[in-house]
Amino acid sequence: MPEIAVALGVFAASFLLGSIPWGLIISKTVYHTDIREHGSGNIGTTNAMRTMGKAGGIAVFLLDFGKGLVSGGIAAAALYLFLPDASSHPDAIINDATVGALAAMGCTWGHIFSPWLGFRGGKGIAVAIGALCFAFGPIGAFVEVFCIFAPLVLVTRYVSVGSIASAALCPVIACFLFWGQWPAIAIYALTGATVVWAHRANIKRLVSGTESRVGAKKKQEE
Repeated sequence: MPEIAVALGVFAASFLLGSIPWGLIISKTVYHTDIREHGSGNIGTTNAMRTMGKAGGIAVFLLDFGKGLVSGGIAAAALYLFLPDASSHPDAIINDATVGALAAMGCTWGHIFSPWLGFRGGKGIAVAIGALCFAFGPIGAFVEVFCIFAPLVLVTRYVSVGSIASAALCPVIACFLFWGQWPAIAIYALTGATVVWAHRANIKRLVSGTESRVGAKKKQEE
């Protein structure tokens, strides 16, 4: 079926896009170091901020966030070019909601399981947020970032708490946005579960009380 081919093509293209390890590329080309040898060893925004400072961290965030946005653009282009009637068939297995979900999952999985890094990578939050700006739309993305992630980070000063909660609640928001479109909701649930799994080390540190808080290192240095 052409619908399945389009869906798989969107997933594959988004996965390859997500697999680009911007944290490692910037650390090596601009800062002449390997981000994986510092801090948590993660290539994402939080460790980039600790390893390369604010400029490096912001650059990594924007590029990873951009990967998510572009994956949404890939889904939108594929729907427009190959499945123009997908939105008129909400009960179909392959529709606009499913293709958007596959793009978000593909990009997030590519970032977490980058083939260029031995199928290891970041934790997927910046990428996922970028993808959800397309997949969930501005209201859904606003809820994820400003009603879940940001308040929890501000209150607890743990980036991981906001990240884990956002990922865990992703399928809940998907239910509100895509009620009845179960394939899409299942994909968002799997994507959210993968991001939570990627934070398993953070969860262990949170339980043991050894997780780093935002600004803790700076305070210690002062």
